[in-house]
Amino acid sequence: MTRENKRLASFLFEVGTMRKLLRMHRQTLLTDDMSDNIASHSFRVAIIGWILAKKEMVNPYKTAIMCLLHDLGEIRSNDHNWVHKRYTKVFDKHIIKEQLGSLPFDDFHKLAKEYDERKSKEAIITKDADYLDQLLLLKEYDWQGNKEARVWLHGKGGEKTNAQLKKLKLRSSKELGQAIYKEIPSGWWNNLWTNKNRK
Repeated sequence: MTRENKRLASFLFEVGTMRKLLRMHRQTLLTDDMSDNIASHSFRVAIIGWILAKKEMVNPYKTAIMCLLHDLGEIRSNDHNWVHKRYTKVFDKHIIKEQLGSLPFDDFHKLAKEYDERKSKEAIITKDADYLDQLLLLKEYDWQGNKEARVWLHGKGGEKTNAQLKKLKLRSSKELGQAIYKEIPSGWWNNLWTNKNRK
């Protein structure tokens, strides 16, 4: 076994632990959704990022990889909700350097640093995709009757505001966000269901 393959195997085992890291908004959203973990979040963020990159006419593949990497450091620092952030210091740059800087190629490390700087269009899209996944999740929870998610969705002013859209930077992100507010989570299967098996 080469040192390079040993390092890659170790890294891939570390990446696999993302499935076991639950997202910490569970505490403040008062929900126990065991399917919402860092890996499932990153997957949908990557799909959103790819779509936004196509709309913004930048490299969708670079953006999708950046999206997959955007929370990788949380393997080592864990996810923190807005209460935790008040009391916790996370050494993101140090984590990124140790976690990705020692891989046999530096692409992941460069993309993680680029995301952290938030200057490139792909990095801005990645952050917007991160927010849009949260918007989708809040909408799903609201659909299930979670009153706290409803407050996060619309703010304390009520259902006439779309509070989450304020976080988005790009026009294409805001337009997609508005569509998410209007769409129902189960709408995708409305025209697919049938009571008869296909022959």
